Amino acid sequence: MAFRHQFDPTVLREYDIRGIVGRTLHPADAFAIGRVFGSIVARAGGRTVTVGYDGRVSSPDLEPKLVEGLVASGMEVTRIGRGPTPMLYYAATVRRTDGAVMVTGSHNPPDYNGFKMMLAGKPFYGAQIAEAGRLAAAGDVVAEGAGTVQTVDISADYIARLISDWDGGDRLLNVVWDNGNGAAGEVLQRMVASLPGHHTVLFAEIDGRFPNHHPDPTVPKNLDHLVAEVRRRGADVGVAFDGDADRIGVVDDSGEIMFGDQLMVVLARDVLRTKPGATIIADVKASQVLFDEVARAGGVPLMWKTGHSLIKAKMAEIGCPLAGEMSGHIFFADRWYGFDDALYAAVRLLGIVARMEGRLSTVRAALPSVVNTPELRFPCEEARKFAVIGEVAGRLRAAGAKMSDIDGVRVQTADGWWLLRASNTQAVLVARAEAATAEGLERLKAALVGQLGQSGLAAPDFSGAGAGH
Repeated sequence: MAFRHQFDPTVLREYDIRGIVGRTLHPADAFAIGRVFGSIVARAGGRTVTVGYDGRVSSPDLEPKLVEGLVASGMEVTRIGRGPTPMLYYAATVRRTDGAVMVTGSHNPPDYNGFKMMLAGKPFYGAQIAEAGRLAAAGDVVAEGAGTVQTVDISADYIARLISDWDGGDRLLNVVWDNGNGAAGEVLQRMVASLPGHHTVLFAEIDGRFPNHHPDPTVPKNLDHLVAEVRRRGADVGVAFDGDADRIGVVDDSGEIMFGDQLMVVLARDVLRTKPGATIIADVKASQVLFDEVARAGGVPLMWKTGHSLIKAKMAEIGCPLAGEMSGHIFFADRWYGFDDALYAAVRLLGIVARMEGRLSTVRAALPSVVNTPELRFPCEEARKFAVIGEVAGRLRAAGAKMSDIDGVRVQTADGWWLLRASNTQAVLVARAEAATAEGLERLKAALVGQLGQSGLAAPDFSGAGAGH
């Protein structure tokens, strides 16, 4: 049977394939992904693919069609069932399969779903995803074959491996977890049962409707339940996950949120105890505090592009033991495998807290304070957004500004820094500013307005942009 398929152009994204189920994403797309990705694996000399799916309502419908497409391309498919995305990464890594596909909508609203992929142990993203769309449209796939399917429960092995790196001794921590009805629920409950201490799990039931709150721990309001429970129980720490548990959110013992860069300071200091001089990667959105603290702890800070696939690729390239993003993706290659795993990051964090003489809130409070604007987003034509960044960078360079153009334009000033970047996944320009003082913040706002104006963009409305890390 001849194969040819046209994806909705909005679903082929930089880091994954993602759309709105029933509108831009359908079971036929899942089959096409299997058929094309299986062909790519086969043409690279591979034959084995691992498949998993998250807890979204649509995932049990999409996963079988994906498997059907892979089998039609002659793949030997291993199905690991429902669980967090990192469990799929773990299965593909330890079983050394040629490819892996996770059916997941990650932290997006309930009506979204999508696919994250690995090829030969590396992220499958960017130009590779665009090429998959081209192959589908052209019907350029391997001859139809007869692959095989097996089902394997790897969850016990995954959980045992997670807790094998617990290094907090016998101190009994009081920990509150917020699963947010995400895909980690079953694995999380089994994992905490094997860890020392007292553990309370909120919203453990996997429910793709996300009835209690949106599954994105980077948005403060989504942590309200966790903050309240940590304070009510006098807990040592609170941990939250996104919908597929590759991103982490943390609340300290005082009920204050620890943002991604603050968490990375704690983790980096610990890694650098045994790996002095190691390079620690953080994305361009991280605060200057993080980069300064890594250097102070004896590490080499490296600012890199935002995007979990880009970070993983850079880690592998330079042999970096730890990396992190402001979005809560934490990547350990120190005793782990280099992929983003919020469950593993939580185990490592709890070990650090258990070994502390003081409390996590004391560590957070001792970090230099900063003032941030909220992230501001400006609609921009897809073809235009990167050109705007280039124009701004050119003017700044000519003016002798202290800047980095790794991923957009990040400018260092006497009071702090500001960032203007083009999103890789949306047709928007994103601006963010950080300052050491409220007065400095006002000057950064003015500088940002000026630079956007020079680039032909309307000045943003900063109303409501207040203090807070």
